[in-house]
Amino acid sequence: MKKRNKVGIMGGTFDPIHIGHLILGEAAYRQFHLDRIEFMPAGNPPHKLHREGRASDEERTGMVLRAIRSNPHFTLSRREMNADGYSYTYRTLEKLRAEYPDTDYYFIIGADSLFDFDTWREPQRIVDACTLVVATRNQIAPEDFDREIRRKRARYGGTFLKLDTPNLDIASHVLRTMIRRGESVRYYIPDCVIDYINEHGIYRNVPEEGPDGDPLLSGEKI
Repeated sequence: MKKRNKVGIMGGTFDPIHIGHLILGEAAYRQFHLDRIEFMPAGNPPHKLHREGRASDEERTGMVLRAIRSNPHFTLSRREMNADGYSYTYRTLEKLRAEYPDTDYYFIIGADSLFDFDTWREPQRIVDACTLVVATRNQIAPEDFDREIRRKRARYGGTFLKLDTPNLDIASHVLRTMIRRGESVRYYIPDCVIDYINEHGIYRNVPEEGPDGDPLLSGEKI
């Protein structure tokens, strides 16, 4: 029997991509013995339609390319970047499964997205189309996290897996504000991405943002 491919998907706006995204991708690759991780920037995420002062689609793609180019099992997917209309996870996963029936997809989300999962568009179809890999978060008690995993399994069936990784509570909206203020983001963002941001003058005119500006990993809400 032919071996099935195992591909992890890191979705999000990546505005900008930072070290937390890369660590989660690498941890999932190793823990679940995946063949590769696809970084998939969202072109028009439904919950982030107003992007004043943010990076353009081309710039976000450029930052991801620089961040992952030294890792042979990290790749860029423009599948949602070029989507016609809103980017919804269930649509993307169903299309991938139809096009590549020999591949199992592992969709990587943060703990916050686990608790918000019921608000996503067509959560049952997402569960049916992939394995959910959930990263833990320090602010969430382990027993609460495990209880929520059990609830989601009972409600939707399917597979929810716990990603064992050091948690870095990095928010992209905080990084954008730091850059606007001229503060150092070294070690939060790869040097090659910082160089790209400086070369293109990104985030210099970002307005002040609230704490909900951009979670670690993005999911769509309706």
